[in-house]
Amino acid sequence: MKLTLEAHGQTRTVDVFSQEGLEMVSSLWVKLYAQYKLTHNCTWMGVPIIQFPEDIMMMEELIWKVRPDVIVECGFAHGGSALFYGSLMELMGKGIVVGVDVEIRPYNRIAVQNHPMGHRVRMVEGSSIEADTIRQVKSFIRPGDKVVVLLDSNHSKEHVAREIELYREFVSPGSYLVVMDGAQAFVWDMPDGKQEWKDDNPLAAIEDFMASAKGQDEFEIDEHFTRLFVTSNPKAYLRRKTGR
Repeated sequence: MKLTLEAHGQTRTVDVFSQEGLEMVSSLWVKLYAQYKLTHNCTWMGVPIIQFPEDIMMMEELIWKVRPDVIVECGFAHGGSALFYGSLMELMGKGIVVGVDVEIRPYNRIAVQNHPMGHRVRMVEGSSIEADTIRQVKSFIRPGDKVVVLLDSNHSKEHVAREIELYREFVSPGSYLVVMDGAQAFVWDMPDGKQEWKDDNPLAAIEDFMASAKGQDEFEIDEHFTRLFVTSNPKAYLRRKTGR
């Protein structure tokens, strides 16, 4: 079975069942996910989660592996992902999720507070890169806590780079800094895409950080969590080295 794709003046034909075919079909599916906003159809226990189902499962694996005491999530939206992480913590019998957003709308706040998993969630309203926001986040982390950090707020390269710099210190040895939605770099050419996404995206911030001395000394990219190919989070799973 062959697949032919024409894009940007070039034509490629590949065997669908080859490695190249897998990569091509996966990349097309990511574009379609984004164009049709299919992630907006996903909920967790009744609350919109706005994630690829494949990425939701990868986060389940990561959280169960690390068993963190605190998950810091920059980019709260409706709160569905925070409640998902909180549900896993409920199963583990410990932990809280600290959700950060520049604006947490009252009806979202009320929905999370009244949710069966709401007791696992703390909310911080403010820009993720402001000093007062960082101070509030830090107040929820105790000495010795195992911490996972997820960056899923403003997706500009500059903002994500600043978040990486500010939040990487919270990540425990052996735990993860997950920089989400780097696939913005791959969907700029869909009908609803934007030309600037081609260069201005979280993936560019990840690559710059991992090319730096700090990135190379402190973190390594764990490709295990992108093995399903269909993901919004390429190169996203940064594991803090244990020898810090």
